[in-house]
Amino acid sequence: MIDQLLAPAKRRLFVGGGWVAASGGEEFPVTDPATAQPFTAVANGTVADALDAVAAAHGALPGWAATPPRQRGELLRRVFELMIDRRDGLATLITLEMGKAVGESHGEITYAAEFLRWYAEEAVRNVGHVVTAPAGDKRILSIGQPIGVAVMVTPWNFPAAMITRKLGPALAAGCTAVVKPASDTPLTALAIADLFAEAGLPAGVINVVPSRSSGEVVAAMLADHRVRKLSFTGSTEVGSRLLELAAKRVVSCSMELGGNAPFLVFEDADVDAAVEGAMIAKMRNGGQSCVAANRFYVHEAVADAFTAAFGAAMAAQVVGPGLDPVTNLGPMINAAAQTNLTESVGTLLGDGAEAVTGGSAPDRPGYYFEPTVLRSVPADDETLRRELFGPVAPVVTFATEEEAVALANDTVHGLAAYLYTGDLSRGLRVAEAIESGMVAVNRGLISDPAAPFGGVKESGIGREGGHEGMLEYLQTKYIAVDW
Repeated sequence: MIDQLLAPAKRRLFVGGGWVAASGGEEFPVTDPATAQPFTAVANGTVADALDAVAAAHGALPGWAATPPRQRGELLRRVFELMIDRRDGLATLITLEMGKAVGESHGEITYAAEFLRWYAEEAVRNVGHVVTAPAGDKRILSIGQPIGVAVMVTPWNFPAAMITRKLGPALAAGCTAVVKPASDTPLTALAIADLFAEAGLPAGVINVVPSRSSGEVVAAMLADHRVRKLSFTGSTEVGSRLLELAAKRVVSCSMELGGNAPFLVFEDADVDAAVEGAMIAKMRNGGQSCVAANRFYVHEAVADAFTAAFGAAMAAQVVGPGLDPVTNLGPMINAAAQTNLTESVGTLLGDGAEAVTGGSAPDRPGYYFEPTVLRSVPADDETLRRELFGPVAPVVTFATEEEAVALANDTVHGLAAYLYTGDLSRGLRVAEAIESGMVAVNRGLISDPAAPFGGVKESGIGREGGHEGMLEYLQTKYIAVDW
């Protein structure tokens, strides 16, 4: 199947229901992070191509919005089934362009497909309401209507799930879309578009425009009056710039931005369970996740036991090419990511931290970095204020619950947080006190298609997943009625 996914026809732009060459006739390479070598190329979309995609989405909007919700849901269900049926090939494709261990890629396809199954069921739940006005003489009728053409800018770390998490609710609500996938991982987006076409999605409802000129292309689409929604997943810095552009035309925005997740371990926690949860929260996707545990705050009474066990678990990870079935940790996405980790760990070590395990990039081809645990990290180290985005875990000790909460909240971000305790009342109390859109109590995995995913502070606006995810693509209309 991988040969079919990499066929020349499937590496073009997907616009208006068909595969088209970029108007500039150019392509850009896609690199395998395991070898640092290009293995194929895709069409390099231009501003003209992006605006053609907007036109196609706008033209398809009336028909798709008028399609009965049940039919929209059944189509999403068909694509869910296709994704599960083609899981092996899609997982291989993800690993080739993104690098993660192929077992994790299988997990991502399952996770990505679940968004389509969830919104296949949510499509029929666009529920309005009718109430009597307080004066008693009129009625207030409220309905939800599709917001319109949505531009979706997706990241490289979950190239399937970050697309279906947006497309599922948008299509369920009756919107049409233009997807601009990350330049590092365009192939998965094109493969997903192909599945939708195979399932019978009308032409123009979904369009995919890979491009190396991301800023220019997205800016042009946001300036187009036909675009009414922007959904972006990526860094806070880029999200802030996109919000400025969207403000010029008052485009509705959903933003899932950077994270700096704290992982708290209290003195009454089950240390073995906390280590197991830490491995999930830290090492999912090799630490290249916005919800990855980034700062580990451990009570001084259990710090030595936790750090030793955590270090041993990290040291046992098998680093290698993602397609090797024994690999636990594949490469980082690119050279810049590898360099960032090297510099960050170097800074922490220079500031007094000690390496329990790892600490450097191995001398081998590809963008690898060793699983790393650091202890004796100063609580006020500036490196703790930014995302490490890789398999690096700095451990800081604390003495009181109040101190732990203060440390957890000492960041401009607020996407996810994790805590382990044997006291449920403390767990819920701390969960309420932490300034984060999502908190996992005695769990290392926080994401769920049925749950509202999103952050507070500089980690984002709006929610994806759950019923709330579809509301992001609906606008409320009030109809005044007197009967």
